[in-house]
Amino acid sequence: MNRRAIRTLLCAIILGMSHAPLLFAQQATFDVLLRGGRVLDGTGNPWFRADVGIRDGRIAAVGDLGDATGDRVIELDDRTIVPGFIDIHSHADQGLDTAGSAGSDGARRRAAPNLVSQGVTTVVVNQDGRSPWPIAEQRGRLESRGHGPNAALMVGHNTIRAMALGDDFMRPATPAEVARMTELVQQGMAEGAYGLSAGLEYVPGIWSETSELFPLVEAAGLGGGVYIVHERSSGMTPMWFWPSQDDPGPPTMIQTVLEDIEVAERTGVTTVATHIKARGSDFWGAGRALVDLIERARARGVPIWADQYPYNTTGSDGNTVLLPRWIFPNRGPGGAPTGGAGDVDYASALQAALSDPQDGEQVRRDIAHEVGRRGGPENLLIMDHPDESLIGKTVADLAAEWNAFPVEVAIRLQLEGDRNRPGGARVRGFSLSEIDVEEFSAHPWLVTASDAGIALPDDGPVHARFYGTFPRKIKRYAMDLGVLPIESAVRSMTSLPAQLLRLSDRGMIREGFVADIAVLDLDELQDNATFFDPHQYASGVDYVLVSGTLVVDGGALTWALPGVVLTPGDAG
Repeated sequence: MNRRAIRTLLCAIILGMSHAPLLFAQQATFDVLLRGGRVLDGTGNPWFRADVGIRDGRIAAVGDLGDATGDRVIELDDRTIVPGFIDIHSHADQGLDTAGSAGSDGARRRAAPNLVSQGVTTVVVNQDGRSPWPIAEQRGRLESRGHGPNAALMVGHNTIRAMALGDDFMRPATPAEVARMTELVQQGMAEGAYGLSAGLEYVPGIWSETSELFPLVEAAGLGGGVYIVHERSSGMTPMWFWPSQDDPGPPTMIQTVLEDIEVAERTGVTTVATHIKARGSDFWGAGRALVDLIERARARGVPIWADQYPYNTTGSDGNTVLLPRWIFPNRGPGGAPTGGAGDVDYASALQAALSDPQDGEQVRRDIAHEVGRRGGPENLLIMDHPDESLIGKTVADLAAEWNAFPVEVAIRLQLEGDRNRPGGARVRGFSLSEIDVEEFSAHPWLVTASDAGIALPDDGPVHARFYGTFPRKIKRYAMDLGVLPIESAVRSMTSLPAQLLRLSDRGMIREGFVADIAVLDLDELQDNATFFDPHQYASGVDYVLVSGTLVVDGGALTWALPGVVLTPGDAG
């Protein structure tokens, strides 16, 4: 065959290949066809215009699909197609594990309406070192009941530490106990977990040493697992620290991040410093130092990452207690009251402590410490109190109104408030600085996560992050403030967490990937949850699909339960 014949043949082949997708598109039929959208594929690249065809729960085609048809065709009119959001730090496990048949409150809770309405299609649960045991039984229950988003399970360090040490846990573990914990990590990984979670500010992880963590994290990493660690401290001191009772020199957030880096460097296991923050007015601005530590470690190859919820207040229910726990009866390990509502007269306990001059001085010292740790008097907001005229005011407002120091305001709130509620009032502390929130948000190693559980509209007070985390990150920090590009914000909640978890077929809009997808109207995107009215669904999240099934359709919840329990190696 001469050169001209070869060139003619090659041209015919190339022309045939170039027309093949168009011919396929014209003839194709999909289960769902998203037509006329702008695709942000999750990688951080700019958007491109494309249709997305879904068949058998997967993305079958991306591009100009011409005259293709579908069982359901959704005209998007330039709305934005993104991968479904992967919440790498979720407390949805309890809600997903709720019993109840179709139509019941349990089934509605398992649909995770506050999460899927944000675009969340996968939750990573069993966080802060807490997990049911064994993992196989939890997995079996979830699989038998069905749920809205997909779920990935973690092994909880606090859970296995309690199993290995029993009631004698207020000490470092022995080599034999570490070996037992290592076996339990291996068991959990074999039963389908994605890694190890730790809560080193919580019981019994408080008493663990760094050396205890090395073999456990290594065991989690053998199968490609990840280590997600709640900090020992999120500011100058841990939440359990009271200056009148505890020795000086507890870990700071800086020491916490250094420990996380050490674990990651020693083990080589992907490590996520979870809900990174700089808590307390005496620690504001330290975000830059934490970023510097992480970036210097990453520059030398340490697999250290972090996640963050984009708010300047912590605590799920906004129940900040400014009084030290040691004055209350019925306290468990770590100082938290164990009695339920109405079981303890907290006002009487406070009066008893104040009646002793030495105890009274210590109480006031500890309150002053807590006021600063929670953001200062101007950032402590009264959310609920028997005297409704106080609601919406800050401790600083009341200090001026009552001509009193903030410490005395805290005492008066208890004595004149609800005697059966610790602190006498529900108070939300805005203990983080927007300077630090923005500082963390901008970096490419930062994952967006909610730190939220499942909520229904009739539930009690919750953090606004339960309903607004992911739209807020895009709207406020990318679109309004310009802290990072929209493409980067989307990456932080899609391909990045998928990369850390080694989810090889999720987190991007790509042919062959599972059809976990959200469609956003960026002109309408808004987190609507407030702290006085948190049970408000976000706007601008028009469609959400989990494995190709609509869980949000035209902005309305479908209450479908298509989610599965993911296990490593599921792809393909």
